[in-house]
Amino acid sequence: MTATTTTQTETRSRKTTVADFDFDNSEPTKLALGGPQYPDIQTIKNAIPAHCFEQPVWRSMSYLFRDVTMIAVLGWAGMTYIPLIENTYARTAAWIAYGYVQGLVCTGLWILAHECGHGAFSANQRFNDFIGWASHSALMVPYFSWKFSHHRHHRFTGHMEKDMAFVPATAADRNKPRLSNLYMDHELFEDVPIVQLVKLLAHQLAGWQMYLMFNVTAGKASKQRESAGWLRVSHFEPTSAVFRTNEALFIAISDLGLAITMGFLYLLSRSAGWQGVFLLYVVPYMWVHHWLVAITYLHHNHPDVPHFEAESWTFVKGALATVDRDFGFIGKHLFHGIIDTHVVHHLFPRLPFYNAEEATEAIKPMLGPLYHRESRSFIGQLWETWTTCQYVEQDPDVPGTLKWATKTKQ
Repeated sequence: MTATTTTQTETRSRKTTVADFDFDNSEPTKLALGGPQYPDIQTIKNAIPAHCFEQPVWRSMSYLFRDVTMIAVLGWAGMTYIPLIENTYARTAAWIAYGYVQGLVCTGLWILAHECGHGAFSANQRFNDFIGWASHSALMVPYFSWKFSHHRHHRFTGHMEKDMAFVPATAADRNKPRLSNLYMDHELFEDVPIVQLVKLLAHQLAGWQMYLMFNVTAGKASKQRESAGWLRVSHFEPTSAVFRTNEALFIAISDLGLAITMGFLYLLSRSAGWQGVFLLYVVPYMWVHHWLVAITYLHHNHPDVPHFEAESWTFVKGALATVDRDFGFIGKHLFHGIIDTHVVHHLFPRLPFYNAEEATEAIKPMLGPLYHRESRSFIGQLWETWTTCQYVEQDPDVPGTLKWATKTKQ
């Protein structure tokens, strides 16, 4: 079964405001250089019922209360009852189950903090930032650092130079010596399953941390100023080249949140031991960021999804270069629909997640094949996408557009 799509064309004027979208809208619209015609953002917005943009704080807080309660109950149960299991195998199985389930629930909390960063949690941005900072800090995420770089990812999604996340390699890039291939010929490795599996595991286990430390997968023109070296692009450093000078204080506040969480973990170790901290906190932390890397990667990598050179890129084209996917009950309820309704989220980041499904259904008829949805297995597609979508090349039919050079499975 292939990805499903549906189509139509509309006029291309641009009538948005900064308040609608969370980004600097000063860049002028560029005319398409061939290929499909894209509707303007106001036309898309007009198709969505007005109530979908409402942000009742009580509703957002109810999801926050639910997730925090589940996290607290799971943590208390894990610390209280699992150590009492005498059989080693049964106790190990219980810890494995705990880590997996707690990771799922904590991913939901991560996503609610993500809503705060976009201003979708409530109409009060200071309140959003407090909730987001507290929630992300508890998960060892530098809230404001992530918020600033993530906004720029949304601002330039699909832009081959300025996007902040998952900018693909080009045909020229893959021929360059790279650490991931031990500086050897890429053709020696790219079709070896065990090598690809090791790379994928490293991507899932360390991709988030590498992004925070070294700004990996970001476009070459995504930095706010020139860096003094490859170490000066960290999300933890107030003077990092990833951020503007006036954002330095907020980066420091992000670091303060992480320091407070580390202090609580130290206090927890005094009663539960460092092994207890590892089982109660570190294992779920690894699960959370595995899910976040997988979700983000699969939203922006698919054989049907293009990328754009600077001359042909526009906000709408970039926002529609994303994919909705399906992760069943977990995706819809524990992950707050972030997997299922990512396209409309990229178009309107301040639209609350609990209205995103209705908004998606409203815009699908007018978008037609510009809307991308993949209905096959979410986890299964991680391996297939990883091994087939390896680099992009010029689309000969649409100037300024790059398409995935996928390999045909034998």
